[in-house]
Amino acid sequence: MLVIVHARGVGDTGDDIPCTPLAQPCIIDCMTAERASNHPARRVAIVTGGSRGIGRAVAHRLGADGLAVVVNYARDTGSAQDTVQSITASGGTACAVAADVADEVAVEALFDRAEAEFGGVDVVVNSAGRLALSTIADLDLDVLDQLHRTNIRGAFVVAREAARRVRSGGSIVNLSTSVVGTQFPTYGPYVASKSAVEAVSMILARELRGRDVTVNTVAPGPTATALFLEGKTEEQIETLAKSPPLERLGTPDDIAGVIAFLTSAQGHWVNGQNVRANGGMV
Repeated sequence: MLVIVHARGVGDTGDDIPCTPLAQPCIIDCMTAERASNHPARRVAIVTGGSRGIGRAVAHRLGADGLAVVVNYARDTGSAQDTVQSITASGGTACAVAADVADEVAVEALFDRAEAEFGGVDVVVNSAGRLALSTIADLDLDVLDQLHRTNIRGAFVVAREAARRVRSGGSIVNLSTSVVGTQFPTYGPYVASKSAVEAVSMILARELRGRDVTVNTVAPGPTATALFLEGKTEEQIETLAKSPPLERLGTPDDIAGVIAFLTSAQGHWVNGQNVRANGGMV
């Protein structure tokens, strides 16, 4: 199988960001919201990395399903505003909150804002992540530290707060990657971090025994987001599209549909699982 390596490190989920230092991401900025008093029975979701790619599609889908959505973002305020406005224009309820997922103070404030605006938290989808591609022999350890700060520390910080706050009947979903299964060269740093996310998720599902809260991971394969497609030739895209037996790239909506099921009442019996959503590639 051909391995495509993009110079900027474009990932397979579409929500990964380059390994560069974050700007000041801890400013809370709630742009649009309906107060919980207007919808006392409404379920509430926090979607990290929700301003673009798969995270944006998840935010849209959960909003369309009737959840009030808190769109978390690191620094792209414009994309976060666009996501919120799109959800609310379709009749949904949403607000945006900036927070670095690896900063426990910022994440506590993110959950505080969700509870203040909407009365609680029922669903947490951790879609925020970073990607860096390198052979292990050539790996810059500073890049590794940046990658793991978001993907591992960030996953722990979000999972810890979710474990403390998600209400009975709720769900936590973390995003992994199907490259954990394909084991493509140059993905070693990224796969190491996402393997940790899968392990943490499975353990958290067991630690929440008796809480009626599910924890799962979703591991997308190649997904047609703008970030993923950027810089690739038509030949490269076609090669990747033919990898799964379904012979196409995934779409953000494909992944959002899986997450919507796992966080719904119909999917609540699925717990402690890693779902590889990749069209059968691995």
